[in-house]
Amino acid sequence: MTKGNPDTRFKPGQSGNPAGRPVKEHTLTSCVQALLDNEPDKVAKGWSKKGMTGAQMAAAAIVKKLTKGDGALLKEVWDRTEGKVSQPITGAEGKPLSLTIEVVSEKAKLDDWLWRLQAVWNWAIRKIELDGRDGVRYSSMQFRNQLAGHGKKIEIPSHTIQGVLRTAHDAWMRRFKGVGGKPHLKGRRNRLNSIPFPDPIRRPQGTCLRLQGVGLVRFHKQWLPEGAIKCGRLVKRASGWHLCLFIDAEPKAIPITGDGQIGIDPGYRKESLLTLSTGEKIPHPKELERLETRLAQAQRGKRAKVAARIQERIANQRRDRNHKLSRRLVSENAVIVFSKDKIKDIAQRGRGPVHFGKHVASAAHYQLRQMLAYKCRTGGRSYIEVDGRDSTMTCSNCGGLTGPPPGLSGLAVRQWRCKGCGSLHDRDINAAINTLLVGVGATLQRGIIR
Repeated sequence: MTKGNPDTRFKPGQSGNPAGRPVKEHTLTSCVQALLDNEPDKVAKGWSKKGMTGAQMAAAAIVKKLTKGDGALLKEVWDRTEGKVSQPITGAEGKPLSLTIEVVSEKAKLDDWLWRLQAVWNWAIRKIELDGRDGVRYSSMQFRNQLAGHGKKIEIPSHTIQGVLRTAHDAWMRRFKGVGGKPHLKGRRNRLNSIPFPDPIRRPQGTCLRLQGVGLVRFHKQWLPEGAIKCGRLVKRASGWHLCLFIDAEPKAIPITGDGQIGIDPGYRKESLLTLSTGEKIPHPKELERLETRLAQAQRGKRAKVAARIQERIANQRRDRNHKLSRRLVSENAVIVFSKDKIKDIAQRGRGPVHFGKHVASAAHYQLRQMLAYKCRTGGRSYIEVDGRDSTMTCSNCGGLTGPPPGLSGLAVRQWRCKGCGSLHDRDINAAINTLLVGVGATLQRGIIR
């Protein structure tokens, strides 16, 4: 938020606005500044609640509270810090008054940093590619020092520039090892959205944390695990700026509530998100389906920021769901076997009313598999992925291939009876049981289960 421009505000006593209320900029900063430029107590009393914005009401409440003690104190601190008030202010009565104001000067500074670091990223990507054609190779340490001394020229800490160079070098190393794709250049449609801080960071004092080159960063109060903060990264998302901290701490163990063995068959278009070999069917929350109407309206109206915010909300809900579900499965089961389907092929399958692309994205099974893998590894559990081929057609009782036919035509068959043994099977539960049988057989051969 920017501080109100005196030229865009009415003066006290001017016709049409006798209270001196800001007109063009109804931000909290400009409202408080308007109160301080005029007589705070009179202006705060002169503002009527009818027709006031939320920022004006908040500013009036702040000024009324401070003028009861020492109104000149706020003006003195405001003028001294130019609106950058981040520490509690003590009034005449000795009570702490916390004034939290979002200041655009820092956000504008970070946006400017992103623009300059984007040029550094593009330079690094092209340099590694072109020098690689000539047979020139760099180690991580050598490449980080390619722009030594440029920090003062572009007014960005040198270690932050080194962090961007290291990220670009690591991206190319993953490409050379065959575990990642070719890194792309950044532009208007694919902008750089994070700023690295590779140096250790001091633990926060209250709700403020100091970053090199940025200064004090205020954040919402939350619990942080004990341990040294190794490094950090500022990430710009649709909802604002977020600080990601990398803390050297011991992971909290997932409580063990059972030692079962389950096979999991993923679902896409039907009501169940997952089907377990125990017969339980976990319903699909359908986060995307609930908000797709609002998302489509924002996209058709060319409201890019609103659409981005809705997409971020959907991703947050989906991630939260997968975290809770994976934690529950790891807590209850010692062996988890997941049917690994070919997601890309399923997403491209189908025509007309039968299509899977949106449903595959909404299910987010790949993210769930990743969470199960690392939580089982840290929790002392066994996690196995098996090929899901013929898991639906195979009878889990006798092993005969007597199930429904493959392809889109066979999806309508939800229950079937085995022609060999006469067993009646639910399509998804039978596939989950076969997944468990294959996975347990693999673990027994490898000696994982003792």
